[in-house]
Amino acid sequence: MTTLSPRRAVYAGSFDPPTNGHLWMIAEAQRLFDELIVAIGINADKKSTYTIDERRAMLESVTAGFPNVRVDSFANKFLVNYAHSVGAGFIVRGIRTASDFEYERAVRHINADLQPDIRTVFLMPPREIVEISSTMVKGLVGPDGWQQMVRRYVPEAVYRKMIEDNGGA
Repeated sequence: MTTLSPRRAVYAGSFDPPTNGHLWMIAEAQRLFDELIVAIGINADKKSTYTIDERRAMLESVTAGFPNVRVDSFANKFLVNYAHSVGAGFIVRGIRTASDFEYERAVRHINADLQPDIRTVFLMPPREIVEISSTMVKGLVGPDGWQQMVRRYVPEAVYRKMIEDNGGA
């Protein structure tokens, strides 16, 4: 039996790539908990742009300033069961839109059925980053001037990796 830590939380996502929205969520969540595990969820059915090792390296770089944050990954597990396996008492999720709320509300109730002792905490990012998503950022790559657009939406280490992977600046 795993003992849950009431002050340990998990913030999970694909982080393909990590964005300023993800970094905001991490910065806020790490202030609320003694330990925050940023967990990369691996979905074998989803084609990722970056490998798990690349995403882990980017996340470790952008979270290096937070001593209570560690990066991990998991596969073939429900998030709530992963959280239980690492002794987390909380899952942190972001709400950007009304449709996010509807989806996350349903998932929260299912999670409570699976692991009733794990709570879900919802954070709402500020309006200047609410539209940022990994999919949106990846969609900007290619046309002339993409570098300036992408730079606005991702942390510096992620930007450098994207430049390197796309033929330099």
